Amino acid sequence: MANKYTYYQFLKDYPNDDACLDTLLALLYGDKPVCQDCKRETIFHRITKRRAYACQFCGGHIYPCAGTIFEKSSTGLHKWFFAMYLFTTSKHGVSGKELEAKLGVTYKTAWRIGHQVRKLMDELDVGGLFGEVEADETYVGGRRPGKRGRGADGKTVVFGMKERSGPVKTKVVPDAKRKTIEPIIKENIRPGSKVHTDEWWAYKGLGKQGFKHESVNHGQEQWVKGASHTNSIEGYWSHIKRSIRGTHIHVSKKHLPKYLAEFDFRHNLRTMPDQMFHLLIRMLANGKPV
Repeated sequence: MANKYTYYQFLKDYPNDDACLDTLLALLYGDKPVCQDCKRETIFHRITKRRAYACQFCGGHIYPCAGTIFEKSSTGLHKWFFAMYLFTTSKHGVSGKELEAKLGVTYKTAWRIGHQVRKLMDELDVGGLFGEVEADETYVGGRRPGKRGRGADGKTVVFGMKERSGPVKTKVVPDAKRKTIEPIIKENIRPGSKVHTDEWWAYKGLGKQGFKHESVNHGQEQWVKGASHTNSIEGYWSHIKRSIRGTHIHVSKKHLPKYLAEFDFRHNLRTMPDQMFHLLIRMLANGKPV
């Protein structure tokens, strides 16, 4: 596995707001920028005290932050970039209080920065899952005393699919019924894949939907049957729940999809820790890594 992108390297590459803005300019306009006003290949010169550049020929202005998560923020770009660095180097997530302390901003600002970064992470598209894929649902949140099992009160239902030794996809869903789960599987797992699940009835029809389906019966304490199990996706659920309890204490149903996107992003790029931050920066241009 590649080495991580260190804090020292980050400070060397992005020492101040100007370096961050120059990176945005190069990312959005390339090595040979063309002025949108005079339509000529040009050199853009920085405008002092503004997040803007001017064309060397016509003086037309461009604003690299426009259309990005920085557009309406008065917080310095260096703080934004540092927040993105923290998100890509953490194992268990970054809380609003941690951002508040490390960035030196108000909690309200830290909270907004965190959610904007999570929204950007949600733009990562790993494509359709294929091969050996595990599917499972889990329940996040409180539980009413005395009530156990699927559908317990106070919990948010999360459905996930994980390609063994590969990427994962998770989604907040209204329930764990077949009419809810089956279309998500068909949309995100390529036909011909072998889907491993537990005995939940919502998975019973997968064999008729173009998948090879194998299951284990957790109700009878059957955890592995030949090569069939759901250990990978269940391990991922454990990691998410530990991280939420340890870092965020509680996450509301309203904002849970953004936190899931954050965990999915780090997991899906876990084999390239030295590139994770740079890929997130590149996603500022079009929502997809270059």
